Amino acid sequence: MTAFLNIFLRLGIWFLLTADASPVNIFIGVCIAVLLPPRFSRPSASREWVRVLWEIVVAIPIAYKEAIEIMVRPHRREAVTLERVRPSRTPGLIFLDIFLITFTPKTVVLNYREEGWYEVHQVWRGKRPPTLSPSAEEVTQ
Repeated sequence: MTAFLNIFLRLGIWFLLTADASPVNIFIGVCIAVLLPPRFSRPSASREWVRVLWEIVVAIPIAYKEAIEIMVRPHRREAVTLERVRPSRTPGLIFLDIFLITFTPKTVVLNYREEGWYEVHQVWRGKRPPTLSPSAEEVTQ
């Protein structure tokens, strides 16, 4: 089942890149998605894919809420924090995690470190950041 999810992910990226829904483009996208060689990594569990896709669906109203908050009340605090990648993530799931973090207006992933960290830029309104992640200096030491 995860093979089909990987094909749908590749096909979705193809449609985002081409922005064309013609039958010829659909055929080319399906051919490319099927013919690309699979990545040799730990096969992810189907429930991980379903959970991440559900988190994306849940993030849509949150993104609208955050966009309205930013327009109505300015967010003057900002920081770059590090968030740990969940253990044993496949490249497809890492891509979806980055998409999920960047989808909301208050956060954007700046960099993915091979050691298993995301560098996340976030803005907030109060005196404290909303999450307590280690700073970049703490991780590099």
